[in-house]
Amino acid sequence: MKRKFYIFLLLTLAGLAPACKKNLDVPPMNVVQDPDVFTTSNGITSYMARIYSELPIEDFKWGPNTGFKAYFYGSPSAITGEAISRDQQNSTETFGYWADAYLLIRECNYFMETLPDYASNFTPAEVNGWLGEARFIRAATYFALVKRYGGVPIIDKVLTKPGANIDDITQSIEELKVPRSSEEAVYDFIAADFDFAYANLPESNQKGRANKYAAAAFKSRAMLFAGSIAKYNNITLVAGSERLCGIPASKAADYFKASYDAAVLVQGRYSLYKNNWIAGNKDAQYQNFVNLFLDANSSENIFVRQYKYPDAAHWYDANNVPYQLTGGVSSETCPTLDFVEMFEGLPKNADGTIKTVDASGQYILYDRPLDLFTNAEPRLRATVIFPGDLFKNQNIEIRRGIYTQNSAGGIDKLVPFGSTSPYPSGKFVGSATVVQDAYVLPDKSKMNPAGLSGVFTNYSGQAGNISGFSIRKYLVPDKPTSEVQTNRSEQAWIELRYAEVLLNRAEAAYELYSLGQGGNYQQDALTDINAIRERAGASLLPSITNIDDIRMERRKELAFENKTWFDLRRWRIIDKEQNNTIYRILMPFYVADANKYFFDPRFDERNSRYTFDTKWYYEQIPPAVIGRSTNLVQNPGY
Repeated sequence: MKRKFYIFLLLTLAGLAPACKKNLDVPPMNVVQDPDVFTTSNGITSYMARIYSELPIEDFKWGPNTGFKAYFYGSPSAITGEAISRDQQNSTETFGYWADAYLLIRECNYFMETLPDYASNFTPAEVNGWLGEARFIRAATYFALVKRYGGVPIIDKVLTKPGANIDDITQSIEELKVPRSSEEAVYDFIAADFDFAYANLPESNQKGRANKYAAAAFKSRAMLFAGSIAKYNNITLVAGSERLCGIPASKAADYFKASYDAAVLVQGRYSLYKNNWIAGNKDAQYQNFVNLFLDANSSENIFVRQYKYPDAAHWYDANNVPYQLTGGVSSETCPTLDFVEMFEGLPKNADGTIKTVDASGQYILYDRPLDLFTNAEPRLRATVIFPGDLFKNQNIEIRRGIYTQNSAGGIDKLVPFGSTSPYPSGKFVGSATVVQDAYVLPDKSKMNPAGLSGVFTNYSGQAGNISGFSIRKYLVPDKPTSEVQTNRSEQAWIELRYAEVLLNRAEAAYELYSLGQGGNYQQDALTDINAIRERAGASLLPSITNIDDIRMERRKELAFENKTWFDLRRWRIIDKEQNNTIYRILMPFYVADANKYFFDPRFDERNSRYTFDTKWYYEQIPPAVIGRSTNLVQNPGY
């Protein structure tokens, strides 16, 4: 039987007759066959648009419990220590990305096998470019699999069940009983696909589609991951002759070198975004970093996923703006003090923690809550909204409460350092809900204890702040409050930008240096890191003393971009960071009789503890998949 490709194109085929049974000799009128797709550039563009839409990108719609493309009540950053959230706490991915991945891989393979039959309709450059895109998408999909599961079955052609109708696209790869390949083999397969894509893709392409430098940048990311597994992983699973989990340590330098070389290919093609950036001008540097995530013409954007209301939209603004700017969901992503303390420009104690008490142990008082953050690094200001910050021409009111006692002799700590105890009653007034009883101040004016976006202690179902900070990155500053609604946001997701390429190269370079490889790798790492720090408004490093300098820079620069979760996993350190961990918060209080503010750093009042089970470094292959194939081996610990 002649092979047909069935794809429902509702937008282009509206008005066609209902489907007929597909086994009839006459094809159904609303089923597009291969010649309809593969003989015109429009048909191929439609095919490409569909498979691009299935790319497993951890973007605005990704959640560890819900997967891709499903809105999630919570914040993915709340599993990394970057933030805490009312609705997302200690967790790992549980949605089991497997079947969807292999359906997408099948569609890529089908495209690559079918297009050559129709190549005479197009120029060789067009054909090679489309094949390059298919290889790019397949490589990105395999990377999404291998970074979760380790070695997986490698399928590089369209497979069919014995005796099945070749038109049946509902088959699942697990039913074909293909065994898992080694983790190393999967990464090598990914590298080959990205190399093909780089060689055949054009230098520029439509927004949302890959060009050759996107392929190189993605390869840099994937090979860096492989090098980290080779160097830091200590979990091994061997089945027969295949090492399904783990890569030999002897391969680390090869993968780091592949990551470094791929990053070099991107050099000169993109640049760090510095529109209206001014050296030494913190306000200009702050605004530059804000604009970076919203400028569609940014020189830094390598690969983006586009959204456009109403056809494709997300919930990011409604989910994350301070409560006073929407009155809806809001404040899901509440950055932790642990994250904020990573940055420069804050008053700090000798141990690097924020300084909020004087030499006598009493709270330092401020005229305005924003005064504590006067010298904060511009990149931090553009990433996090502070108490008292200005956003959308409003002062963002975030308070834990109003201190009501006499402050003339100073104010002692409300709870001891390191305490997880609740605040004592009688010294201040707070608010349990967004509906607040206004407190009468000494001058007879009134103030809401928690402010318009503050800390509402009734965490269940409320939409207030719970850490003292709100997220700033990616929020649209001129979006009318009337449009800050569910499924109304349309800013593009920047999946890969040039800053990450520099960070990849810096990390790979330093790893090569630490492994004793020849070359000027240590200086290369310093140059790349300082380029990012300069743009951020941070001081330049005189040298890089260890890999943690680079990792810290990466965590700051890529914060809340859903990269930290997999970085912590590939470095194999998240189990140490999340070892019965309670993250710290910063609670602002207003002092009634002094008309001043103080800040109390403490552990999360909810006493939410985080623990990362080491078996989560390799996720559980869905049990149903294992049950259907005797050739698939489950990962350790499941």
